[in-house]
Amino acid sequence: MSKKATEKKPAPRLRLLSYIFKYARDKKRDYQKSVILAAIGVIWGMVPYFIIGWMVRDLMAGHRGFIHYLSLALMMAFFWIMRVGFHTWSTRCSHRATFQVLANVRKTICDKLARVPLGTVLDIPSGELKNTLVERVDAMETTLAHILPEFTANLLAPLILFIYLLVIDWRLALCSLITLVLGLVSYAGMMKDYEVKFGNYIHKTKVLNDTAVEYINGIEVIKAFGRSDSSYGKFVTAAREAADSCIDWMRSTIWYMSAALSVAPETLLLVLPVGGLFVLQGSLTPVRYVQIIILAFGLVTPLITAMSYSDDIGKAGVIFAEVDQLMQLPELVRPSQSQAVPKDYSLTLEGVRFAYKEQEVLHGINLTIPQGSFTALVGPSGSGKTTIARLLASLWEPAQGRILLGGVDLRSLSAEDANLAIAYVNQDNYLFNLSVRENIRLGRPGATDQEVEEIARQSGCYEFISQLEKGFDTVVGDGGSHLSGGERQRLAIARAMLKNAPVLILDEATAYTDPENEALIQQSVAGLARGKTLIVIAHRLSTVSDADQIAVISQGRLDDLGTHQTLLAHQGLYSRLWAAHIEARDSEGRRIDA
Repeated sequence: MSKKATEKKPAPRLRLLSYIFKYARDKKRDYQKSVILAAIGVIWGMVPYFIIGWMVRDLMAGHRGFIHYLSLALMMAFFWIMRVGFHTWSTRCSHRATFQVLANVRKTICDKLARVPLGTVLDIPSGELKNTLVERVDAMETTLAHILPEFTANLLAPLILFIYLLVIDWRLALCSLITLVLGLVSYAGMMKDYEVKFGNYIHKTKVLNDTAVEYINGIEVIKAFGRSDSSYGKFVTAAREAADSCIDWMRSTIWYMSAALSVAPETLLLVLPVGGLFVLQGSLTPVRYVQIIILAFGLVTPLITAMSYSDDIGKAGVIFAEVDQLMQLPELVRPSQSQAVPKDYSLTLEGVRFAYKEQEVLHGINLTIPQGSFTALVGPSGSGKTTIARLLASLWEPAQGRILLGGVDLRSLSAEDANLAIAYVNQDNYLFNLSVRENIRLGRPGATDQEVEEIARQSGCYEFISQLEKGFDTVVGDGGSHLSGGERQRLAIARAMLKNAPVLILDEATAYTDPENEALIQQSVAGLARGKTLIVIAHRLSTVSDADQIAVISQGRLDDLGTHQTLLAHQGLYSRLWAAHIEARDSEGRRIDA
């Protein structure tokens, strides 16, 4: 998400309530209850101000009964305790609702990302997504938990006091209001362009997050090539720009905020001299004068608290706009229920074109993959093989053309049916920070322990799993970091095999394995994929020489198609790739012998 998008689409503060209730779902009642409880608490909290006024009146009238004043003091304490109790009850309700809102926001984002094309997700830096899902959503907790009950309550309190002031003396009531109005004007100035400034700060912190993640993930390469200075310099630059944007944001608001906090509390600035003049003129009694001073002073604290939430409202609005922007990402077009049933599990590409952003990388691919066949996709790096595999796996949508499964356009199948039909394994398959058993079981969540262990045997994983410290219960680490690259790939293949989908796509799934384990995996795949439609992308051509058909992809086009022997006879690109492969294999063999 670009800075431009962040700046141009801030969520209006007036829409914040709609955002809150949208994600609150069944917790709306908790928010409503919280507001009511907070309002009751505020009413209790106002009573002591009136009691103080009564005490002053009685003192000036010469009332000297100790029990009378003790009773009034105890009444004040009682109402204050009631205020605190209702405030606590209100806060509990609002926090309960808020934690559900934050969970719903995160779940909504994750559900959305599962429905958008892979390319769209890959275009968003991982640091930016992490920043939104974790830090930004967490930052809303305080605002959401307090804004509805406390903002409402702290507006209600001065309103009650002001109405009472109007009843006592409307002239001094208006005098007390003047500085509050000036304070509100200052706050309004602070909020001018607030979303733009804060949005820019968010953008810069995202860049900082992305740079930090890139620096940490690439630390091995940085050290190996001695590039720590330049990489660290990039991180320092991002940190400096984030700090500068924060300073710019604060600089644009600090003077308005200072003015508001300085002017708004001065409710007595006019009340004291004007009220004194009224007393001297005889139009106001001294008792009323003192009561008005106490009540006017009571206007300040709740209203300042309410105004201070303007800052939090602005922040929450920007963050919700950021979430809303994610929710506007285009999704893979899939019906909720399949519109037709495939007659078999053959695959057909008809005039398929695809582009990364503005650059087209597939140019009208036409290819038929019969059911139960073994089809290999080969070609130079960057020719479009992986793009074809991802299109077949419904991770992306063709820009033009169709992909048919058993004569049915993949886009007319539900996401669930398409997923059940096709299993996809690439060379960088991710393992979660779970046990070996649970990582394999992801292929079919309902599989028993016995089924998991049996598929591990059939896919050649059982031996190395048994040698792990806790066997199948060994936690593999974040991304499978506790395992070798070859072991991670073998577990990924076992996971795909457990899924038992009729179509299996292997995208250089043995790239990180040694020759011995590669042969073992090839043998396992051959057995487990029997009767399935198998599509394999391989960088070692000897592993696919027995394929039923080999599709040669070059510069986004289908260059040739046929069996190994047929393609060699054509003396085209495939024969050159084969010759290079044999030469590389022989050279490697000579080095080993030496």
